[in-house]
Amino acid sequence: MSSLTFSHTVTERFLRYVTIDTQSDPESPASPSTEKQKDLGRVLAAELRDMGVEDAHLDDYGYVYGTIPANTTKKVPVICFCSHMDTSPDCSGKNVKPKMVNNYRGGDITLSGDTSQVIRFAEHPALKNQIGNDIITTDGTTLLGADNKAGVAEIMDAAHFFINNPDVKHGTIKILFTPDEEIGRGVDNVDLNKLGAEFAYTMDGESAGCVEDETFSADGATITINGVSAHPGYAKGKMEHAIKIAAAIVERLPREGCSPETTSGKQGFLHPIGIEGALEQATLSFIVRDFTEEGLKEKEILLENIVKDVMKDFPRSTYKFEVREQYRNMKQVIDRHPHILEYAIEAIRRAGLRPIRTAIRGGTDGSRLSFMGLPCPNIFAGEHAFHSRLEWVSRQDMEKAVQTIVHLAMIWEEKA
Repeated sequence: MSSLTFSHTVTERFLRYVTIDTQSDPESPASPSTEKQKDLGRVLAAELRDMGVEDAHLDDYGYVYGTIPANTTKKVPVICFCSHMDTSPDCSGKNVKPKMVNNYRGGDITLSGDTSQVIRFAEHPALKNQIGNDIITTDGTTLLGADNKAGVAEIMDAAHFFINNPDVKHGTIKILFTPDEEIGRGVDNVDLNKLGAEFAYTMDGESAGCVEDETFSADGATITINGVSAHPGYAKGKMEHAIKIAAAIVERLPREGCSPETTSGKQGFLHPIGIEGALEQATLSFIVRDFTEEGLKEKEILLENIVKDVMKDFPRSTYKFEVREQYRNMKQVIDRHPHILEYAIEAIRRAGLRPIRTAIRGGTDGSRLSFMGLPCPNIFAGEHAFHSRLEWVSRQDMEKAVQTIVHLAMIWEEKA
């Protein structure tokens, strides 16, 4: 258990940060994809400088960098704490109105701005661990932004703690806030040389106590269908409609065991995320997920075999099947540096929690950072029901995340 004294600022920070709209845009080619993400970046850089983090700054690509210098004579590896500033394109992040449920006593939580939105106790099993805690929700009209502004606020509060407690020994700590994580571009323009860290942790996980060293591996697949156009009045025996071909491909996808709605645990899936086109040409977009590269390949072969089978009924039409790598399971890298995870588990214990080692059915900035040479597991931030209007987080879980960050930096110094 912690013997340190904390005067937490994490909740106050979080409530301010979520009111800043930082939604990213997958259709934008810009970096960052939306300029409004820099609105939060400017706030964070200014607050860090006001604390005493002298080099804190926002760069042109929307990244915030900062350094808390070492206060020990030991040679300690430089570690980084990272969270992303953007919110998901899946749900509006504009005009967020956070609400506090103090001393939660159990049961459903009906959201005041849209009473059809209800956080149901039976559907959110994590609520059973929140009795007596203070839960922050939306008003039901937007997402909350706990993914990942909870992590941002936690890192900021931890920085505040270190600056104001110089007797707590630690090595050099780097801070990194990224844009565009929700659209898979969170580290596209990160400057790792400038960052100068040897190991990192993202604060972007769910339940208190969780630490994650494993993610999906991920690919994107695009199928372009070239049909045969003809005047609809004289189309008999001539027309081969590209949209109908695309619809037939979707119809033949496995209904069980290979879709997000029918899989869990270590099961991967094929997931159509877009369909567009006209008579002559249509495009299908998929994401492919599995914990192994072999599993990815199996699903991609399955998908192309479905396409080939459908195309037999349209002999004059053609298709193009393209696969692009998105990210890979961080476990391949983390396993080479087991102490990174061991230190995180010990820090969670010192914060008074039971460590829970889990795998992410998704990815984080840490997935790509790990393969870029910065091994980076993921630690809980307390966020729940992310990307939805039912999103919530508790004050107590965020405070435990702050304490975990502090203990983790102390452990690195102790072990050096």
